[in-house]
Amino acid sequence: MVRNPPRERAPPSVDEVLDALADDAARRIVTALSEPKTASELSEECDIPLSTTYRKLEQLTEASLLEESTDIRRDGQHTTRYSVAFESVTVAVSANPDDDGDPERREFDVSFTRPERTRDERLADLWSELREET
Repeated sequence: MVRNPPRERAPPSVDEVLDALADDAARRIVTALSEPKTASELSEECDIPLSTTYRKLEQLTEASLLEESTDIRRDGQHTTRYSVAFESVTVAVSANPDDDGDPERREFDVSFTRPERTRDERLADLWSELREET
């Protein structure tokens, strides 16, 4: 299995994360991912239509809650698998030092605790970067 390299992009907003997790089908998908699975496997296991499963997977991936990996096959029939990309997600409300006690000036923040990448994943990332440079 080869992991897709992490894309350099801005971290997700609090709204993106909360919107993704507010949906029952999306939460069932996250719960079902004890190991990497395909969209078809998740659709069947979670009893969600495949088209809905793809939409939820995209939303969860955009919110940095899931990551995609690709199984490369010699026959060209590559398979995308999804896995949970966090150990924990924390949403916090912080007081802005200039808020003068005004609750409307408080800010929400989201942070992730990520699992450590395996040696194979780091090697795959390096290999992908090397291929892009050549």
